[in-house]
Amino acid sequence: MKIATWNVNSLTIRLPQVLDWLSAHPVDALCLQELKLSDDKYPFAALAAAGYHSAVFGQKTYNGVAIVSRCELGQPRDVVKNITGFADEQSRVIAVTLDTPQGELRVVNGYFVNGQAPGSEKFAYKMKWLDGLRAMLKSELAAHPRLVLLGDFNITFDDRDTYDPEGLRDTIHHTTEERQHFQALLDLGLLDAFRLFEQLEKSYSWWDYREFAFKRNRGLRIDHILVSQALEPHVRSCMIDKLPRKNERPSDHTPVIVELA
Repeated sequence: MKIATWNVNSLTIRLPQVLDWLSAHPVDALCLQELKLSDDKYPFAALAAAGYHSAVFGQKTYNGVAIVSRCELGQPRDVVKNITGFADEQSRVIAVTLDTPQGELRVVNGYFVNGQAPGSEKFAYKMKWLDGLRAMLKSELAAHPRLVLLGDFNITFDDRDTYDPEGLRDTIHHTTEERQHFQALLDLGLLDAFRLFEQLEKSYSWWDYREFAFKRNRGLRIDHILVSQALEPHVRSCMIDKLPRKNERPSDHTPVIVELA
């Protein structure tokens, strides 16, 4: 079974790329972030024609998340939108249960708060949001031992995840506070699937559009897949697919894929 995450930075613009990618990489579930469209504008029919159900939590112009899953798995169920117990006007989290041949699998897809800059109001919102997410995940793991948390975290976990660890230290995505929150998620019993394997140095999932950042590989690894301890024995690989970043009018992010036995 393969599950992927991809911040598409506007599904309206990137739908043909998503459909092409699914045709070439028929994953069982694809978690999308930054849809930037409302539910009534979501391309349900196009994805259904490609063989996928969609659970959607959209928002006009900003944010928005979806979990696209193969029709063979049945309709996603037990859908939860946003962080339970945390009041939020932004569409950032969606969770579903998928009925896989190996049993129930809980998939939590998040578009984490950017935070703008340390000390800003948006950074304070990010800290509160992360507190709320951790509380939700604690409950989710208690109910669903087989769980995957994935999405655009907007956090580098350590210096390996950034092209300039010293120059960017304590800037947004690199602060001690953000990384402590990331560690708090791992402390719930989650593991970074990408780091379960030896990886090439300077492996990133996001590159700025400016200053030829992709060509120069000046990137960040901020798109992550965390798996519960119950799933760890079944993880066979985790990789970043850089090819979509070479598309015409690409997203600034590229897919990350985990394979479970």
